[in-house]
Amino acid sequence: MANATVKVTLIKSVHGRLANHKACVKGLGLRRIGHTVEVQDTPENRGMINKAYYLLRVEG
Repeated sequence: MANATVKVTLIKSVHGRLANHKACVKGLGLRRIGHTVEVQDTPENRGMINKAYYLLRVEG
């Protein structure tokens, strides 16, 4: 489990959202609706996912 990853997809727009929620989406590397990235499953990334959970779909 040393290299555990999580697939994160942006499913809603960040337009009009709180600045720190936008920053979390950007920090995860997501750029546009439907964009999917794989990020390391770390407490830092989990925190960003939890902050903007309503904009994202998380798998694995």
